Amino acid sequence: MTTQYHNPVLLQASLDGLNISPDGIYVDVTFGGGGHSRAILEKLNENGRLLGFDQDADALVNRIEDPRFDFVAANFSNLKQYLKYHKIDKVDGILADFGVSSHQFDTQERGFSIRTEARLDMRMNQSQALDAFEIINTYTEEQLRTLFFSYGELKNAKTLAKIIVEARQEKEIVTTMDLMSLVRPLVPQRIENKILAQLFQALRIEVNDELEVLKTFLVQATEVLKVTGRLVCISYHSLEDRLVKRYFQTGDFEGKLEKDFYGNPIKPLNKVGNLIIPSEQEVKENGRARSAKLRIAEKYE
Repeated sequence: MTTQYHNPVLLQASLDGLNISPDGIYVDVTFGGGGHSRAILEKLNENGRLLGFDQDADALVNRIEDPRFDFVAANFSNLKQYLKYHKIDKVDGILADFGVSSHQFDTQERGFSIRTEARLDMRMNQSQALDAFEIINTYTEEQLRTLFFSYGELKNAKTLAKIIVEARQEKEIVTTMDLMSLVRPLVPQRIENKILAQLFQALRIEVNDELEVLKTFLVQATEVLKVTGRLVCISYHSLEDRLVKRYFQTGDFEGKLEKDFYGNPIKPLNKVGNLIIPSEQEVKENGRARSAKLRIAEKYE
């Protein structure tokens, strides 16, 4: 049985960006429904190899039965560890399609969506302890304010944090609808869905430590790439894309470019091409692609 995660976003651009060698070794660190992985396998010969990472247990049902493919049930921040376990030192290319899958959004009990009622959860790895319920009900007002401002880019973060802390003193905030009922009176109706989406984004990033995981992954990916190996990243919000962009351009998450004694830049990757976004037709066919941004980098000699 195959679980519908989503149509693979920017599929052809991803394949082109990887510049696939038929007998190369590749990694899809966000396996999900396996759409990108299946397309990569089609370009490999019998000597090629592909590893697919996914920490979500639901992705197991989409595992590909192919001798060239290995499924790794782990977070991609553990990339080096599992490559070593599979006796792989260097790889030819790595693909990362960040964000939440359609399957995760559509599975009501996971608590990712603003459209359905569910317990506040938002864990991509359902075996971990921290979830959105614990954050909403135990973080201090200052912690919540910082979280909403930094990860949700919410201008009214201070007000939101105050209202939540006051409300939970009366009773626990248990479900997505409990939380949204507190927020709705504070925002204009015309931007209600946008604000709720930003709030849920902030919680999801905190629950899954997404930005720190992304940084760890980018550093490890650079280390395991062969010289001229390619790294392709698809991001869905500005916080992710900003980190990817800066790292590709400078090798530093703050965007600070180091130079050697002669003034030559010191960085591990070379940016390949320009930012790629979906065509109007792809967005029409696949709404999830709307905010996607794809960047490509190549390992520097």
